[in-house]
Amino acid sequence: MSNIYESAANSLGLFSSPCLTKVELRVACKGISDRDALSKPDPCVIIKMQSHGQWLEVDRTEVIRSCINPTFSKLFTLDYYFEEVQRLRYELYDISSNHNGIKEADFLGAMECTLGQIVSQRKLSKALLKQGNTVGKSSITINAEELSGNDDYVELTFSARKLDDKDFFSKSDPFLEIFRVNDDSTQQLVHRTETVMNNLNPVWQTFKVSLNSLCSGDHQRILKCKVWDWDSNGKHDFIGEFEATFKEMRAAMDGRQVQWECINPKYQVKKKNYKNSGIVICNLCKIIKMHSFLDYIMGGCQIQFTVAVDFTASNGDPRNSCSLHYIHPYQPNEYLKALVAVGEICQDYDSDKMFPAFGFGARIPPDFKVSHDFAVNFNEDNPECAGIQGVVEAYQNCLPKIQLYGPTNIAPIIQKVANSASEEMHTKEAMQYFILLILTDGVITDMSDTREAIVHASQLPMSIIIVGVGNADFSDMQMLDGDDGILRSPKGEPVLRDIVQFVPFRNFKHATPAALAKSVLAEVPNQVVDYYNSKGIKPKCPSEFDSSRTFGH
Repeated sequence: MSNIYESAANSLGLFSSPCLTKVELRVACKGISDRDALSKPDPCVIIKMQSHGQWLEVDRTEVIRSCINPTFSKLFTLDYYFEEVQRLRYELYDISSNHNGIKEADFLGAMECTLGQIVSQRKLSKALLKQGNTVGKSSITINAEELSGNDDYVELTFSARKLDDKDFFSKSDPFLEIFRVNDDSTQQLVHRTETVMNNLNPVWQTFKVSLNSLCSGDHQRILKCKVWDWDSNGKHDFIGEFEATFKEMRAAMDGRQVQWECINPKYQVKKKNYKNSGIVICNLCKIIKMHSFLDYIMGGCQIQFTVAVDFTASNGDPRNSCSLHYIHPYQPNEYLKALVAVGEICQDYDSDKMFPAFGFGARIPPDFKVSHDFAVNFNEDNPECAGIQGVVEAYQNCLPKIQLYGPTNIAPIIQKVANSASEEMHTKEAMQYFILLILTDGVITDMSDTREAIVHASQLPMSIIIVGVGNADFSDMQMLDGDDGILRSPKGEPVLRDIVQFVPFRNFKHATPAALAKSVLAEVPNQVVDYYNSKGIKPKCPSEFDSSRTFGH
């Protein structure tokens, strides 16, 4: 990450988002042509990732001897970030049996794609291109699978019986602590139960903890469990301890009780006939599946991306080189830079790659009345443009035909997208989530209507990204981004979810397009998950893909 982006991120209160999830990729090839007529190829696939314009090797498969339709057993595990375009290149080589080096190996073909494309399709098959980008007969198939386990929660109930009595005038007041033993042998407290007073056979309350927190997703990780007798002075008396694993606790999922002897090591050494200091029982273990962004995407949920561009007069005459809408022959303006940076990410999650593009604040032909939600391609019945490039071309063609005017009203365009999202909401399925990108140069004039529209939209499957272009004072816009507090409608109704992200483009003027996209899209995956989880809508089950590891010939 560049220092420019770091300083911009800090000034915006943004932080580099952690890895969204890990994805496992499986690779198979078909129809590898025989270079040597006397023998079949010995294929190996190398995966590369683009970094600062360079292709760097991430990993490679094993070499499968004499095989024209290999299914490789090697898994590639990659960190996946929604807000970045992660470009991948797969290169297929024939590595002859007398050496494993790539330099002497025969190059059989390559395929390039983005990780987002693989994730959204779950199974991506493409032809391998030979030298000179000619299509050969061989193809490559990539299967993606989210590494599951760490997003799940678990409910646990513990009880105990016949615990040692540590109090003279009453019975012990026991509580239980569970520690995760880390790889470096340090112990991390995961949960401490409440204290059950005056009871040697306590039943502690059911609690919920993430599997990540409990055992870092490793079901065999050692958990150190300690039982104490609570004392009001904080000097709790040690009753005993035991070691367990989540794998052992899981047995309680079948309605069985799992139990461990609670041991006090000092008594074990001192007392001859010492058995234990009581029995601790796991009465309930229930795994609660937390659906992730990838679950919804892989279940077929499409990101519907819509663009809205500010054509108010404050942008300046497009024919003037000082205008924010000036079309420079060699240098894209800020509107185009922001559009392409964000749009390139979103287009990987939309199968038809058709994007509605609207303008607001201009007088439009033929009667030159002011419109706040006109189609940039002037086709009101079909405002969609083919790909991000289509949006760029429609924007450039539209500029000479309109008259920049005002005011800066964005509530109408929010309501327009909200109407589409509202229709999707009634299906009660996770099939379409809407992202509205608003590019504007100034403070909006219909703030109360906009607040009302955002509060309504927060109940729908949609998110709003506003990028402020130019050098205006955008301080009023920050209130729409709920990070500083809860946005309310003029009537006082609060937003159900924080769905607005506002970023001034000037903070990213000298950073890479990826830095801008990263900051404005970082919150989207959680917004998608929050919406569907709050509605109790599960992702559709993706069709089972063939994960057979057998080698074809």
